[in-house]
Amino acid sequence: MPLSHLDDRGQARMVDVSAKTATLRKATAEGYVAMQAATVELLRTGQGPKGEVLAVARVAGIMAAKRTGEMIPLCHPLPLEQVTVDFEIQAARVRIEATATITGKTGIEMEALTAVAFAALTIIDMLKAVDKSMMIEGVRLLGKTGGKCDFTAKPSSARDSEGGGAIDVV
Repeated sequence: MPLSHLDDRGQARMVDVSAKTATLRKATAEGYVAMQAATVELLRTGQGPKGEVLAVARVAGIMAAKRTGEMIPLCHPLPLEQVTVDFEIQAARVRIEATATITGKTGIEMEALTAVAFAALTIIDMLKAVDKSMMIEGVRLLGKTGGKCDFTAKPSSARDSEGGGAIDVV
């Protein structure tokens, strides 16, 4: 399968989507920030040293999704219609899930992944004073609809269960 970001001479290019029809497109991504149990408790109670961590991380994820086309070379700048960023506090980590939606000519996967990544980075930034061992794990696309083909990720393995080990990064 030829790579769409390469021309006939193998040089990088932005994909031409001008002939495509606009369709409703939606993508969902997830990721985790692993941390010590004491850090999870600070997060749960809102007692972090820099304030309301998850509220700030949510805004950071949404802002980053809106600027994906500026940060990733050859990625189309897209007029997003909705981005949501949600969190699930677990025993030894926080799960982040982001969904991006657009009616457009090209995919929205990178925006959902970017939202997760920047929300995770913000959590680390806001809690690094109390836990230097935090790690971002398992950033991956869960699914997408619209466009040429839909995609749903395979179910997570047993090692992905709450507080489990590292998850492959996509």
